[in-house]
Amino acid sequence: MSEPTAPAPLANAAPLAERLCARYPAVAALPAPLRNGVLAHQALHLRVPAGTALFEEGVPCQGFPMVLEGEVRVARGHATGRSLELYRVSPGELCVASTSCLFGQSLLSAHGRSTLASELVVLSPAGFERWTDDPGFRRFVFGIFADRLADLMALAEAVAFQRLDQRLAGALLGHGAVLSCTHQALADELGTVREIVTRLLKRFERSGWLRLGRERIELLDAAALRRLAQGG
Repeated sequence: MSEPTAPAPLANAAPLAERLCARYPAVAALPAPLRNGVLAHQALHLRVPAGTALFEEGVPCQGFPMVLEGEVRVARGHATGRSLELYRVSPGELCVASTSCLFGQSLLSAHGRSTLASELVVLSPAGFERWTDDPGFRRFVFGIFADRLADLMALAEAVAFQRLDQRLAGALLGHGAVLSCTHQALADELGTVREIVTRLLKRFERSGWLRLGRERIELLDAAALRRLAQGG
């Protein structure tokens, strides 16, 4: 989180703690006085609609978000207005941009937006520091960090060595036979511009691999897309 907001005591800290423990086993493993003390006095409970800006690049991190419901898209922007999606944070996962900022006392290197109506618990920096003093919670944080690093290395490899049509084909797979999304959303995910994505999608449509509609893409030949994604 980047907007400075003074943490206020949570009126519903006990039921919130139960829900957070269900999503994050590492939170459940914290000593109860430590867990409940931070949630009662060093945390915020937020409900935000889809499209809410949660944190921005180039500013200090003012809180550590943990997702109870919904999803947060984390991306890195460019002066041209383009952005490259780095990862998404779902319930039970952590935001490594916020983590690295708090650990390194540096500025945020990415921005975050809710993609769905979302519910979050946001620890203050002091609350986050108290929890990470616990060895078990600290191991959990660094384990997530390692997983995200592997994902980001794979993303860097794809950007550097895969053609955009291969990456687009891969982005279309794994979501069912029909995707409800805009060309701009795909462009943002791939770190390119909408016009190029539209051109490639129309090429795929001419090949008989998919059918385009308004904010709708129907896959007709997933096998062909999979071969392309794999470099065939």
